[in-house]
Amino acid sequence: MTQTENADRVRTALATVDWRRETFDLFRRVRATPEPEAAHTLWRQGRDAMFAGHPASPLLPEDAADFTSLPFPAYDPAWRFHVPIEAAEPKVLDVETGTDGIVHFDRLGIVQVPGIGSLDVWAHGGYAGGLFVPVKDASAGKPGGTYGGGRYLIDTIKGSDLGGDDGALVLDFNFAYNPSCAYDPAWACPLAPPGNTLPVAVPVGERYGS
Repeated sequence: MTQTENADRVRTALATVDWRRETFDLFRRVRATPEPEAAHTLWRQGRDAMFAGHPASPLLPEDAADFTSLPFPAYDPAWRFHVPIEAAEPKVLDVETGTDGIVHFDRLGIVQVPGIGSLDVWAHGGYAGGLFVPVKDASAGKPGGTYGGGRYLIDTIKGSDLGGDDGALVLDFNFAYNPSCAYDPAWACPLAPPGNTLPVAVPVGERYGS
């Protein structure tokens, strides 16, 4: 490896660290904002700024040139829930990511979202631990809909966490966001398995494509 190549690796690694740092801080500020719609505005503005100007932005250069903001509908409070984690039979999810090898998850339980369906809640099996709740709705992969592989509601290993207590989680579908692989195929992301697939379209949260 040349000195230039090593310097590039160092810059990339430090940029990723800073991206994670900013993401954790953004969600900290979101949780500290008592009014959900105001918190959502804060979050969107923060993410737009990171996508537009951060060196670790997942946007490809050709997409970054014309970027203004990520596509989101208006906030709808009807899609915010506080749901308990219920017991469920153990399941294992092993995801081959290519870049990170196999990422292991164990099903911690399920949540029942009123009028919408159930979602599996996964515990990250890696050394960092944490919770993971992806979601794929009925509009996934359709024009004007959501990313075909699904979106993330919670991924605490990367900082996305809206809070919860006493065995319950805050699930706000307005905060559903696309994984990095939706923007750059060089990323390999865990996608929503069958237990995180909903039979209904979710009209809020980040959209994908035209």
